[in-house]
Amino acid sequence: MLKEEEKAQKEEMQQPEEQEKSTVHNLENEETKDINEEEKAGKKEVEAGTTEEEDADAGAAAETDTVEESVPEEEQGEECSETKREETGAAEEIGRLKVELEKLVAEKEDLTNRLLRLQADFDNFRKRSRKEQEEFAKYASQNLIEKLLPVLDNFGRALEAGDDNARSFKDGVEMIYKQLLGILEQEGLKPIEAENQPFDPNFHEAVMQVETDEYPDNTVVEELQKGYRLKNKVIRPAMVKVAKNN
Repeated sequence: MLKEEEKAQKEEMQQPEEQEKSTVHNLENEETKDINEEEKAGKKEVEAGTTEEEDADAGAAAETDTVEESVPEEEQGEECSETKREETGAAEEIGRLKVELEKLVAEKEDLTNRLLRLQADFDNFRKRSRKEQEEFAKYASQNLIEKLLPVLDNFGRALEAGDDNARSFKDGVEMIYKQLLGILEQEGLKPIEAENQPFDPNFHEAVMQVETDEYPDNTVVEELQKGYRLKNKVIRPAMVKVAKNN
């Protein structure tokens, strides 16, 4: 009898624990169901939002197409006219540039031809000038020789006269000398004054000094060889004696 009573007591104690476990299990199942239902609801909302966005994009595209289709034909015509005007202006500008290019090319060719002609003329001028200079150097003394020919003739006549008349011979030689000197003076030859002139190393060449009190110191007392100038250039200084006072 005792064993049966203990067994009955144990069963009575186990019944509340089992009921409590069953209650906890049921609560957990209900919470899991609620969570699953919330997740499903969230997914549906996301899908609904995506669908709304796609519908909005489709609507915007449709509106854009509608706006494009609704552009007035007048505006399209104006755009076409503007494009044609731009193309026409570009074509005119290209034509103008081509004309200017052709003009510049023609000017370049003309300048090149002129330059070639000038170079050829300059070469010819240089050759002609060199030839004239050579001829001038070769025949520079021709004019002077032509003037000296009469002097040469007179010398011949004086030699032919001989000693028949010494006075006449002397007069003839003096005449020839004056004639020759006159021709040389016409060419710019002038004798350098020396005697009784102060010594000047630019015109005189002292070859001797003479001690004397008759002349001032450093004065030319005698001319040994006559000096000459050709225009303003000394071509031969006078050879002289110079006084030296004691």
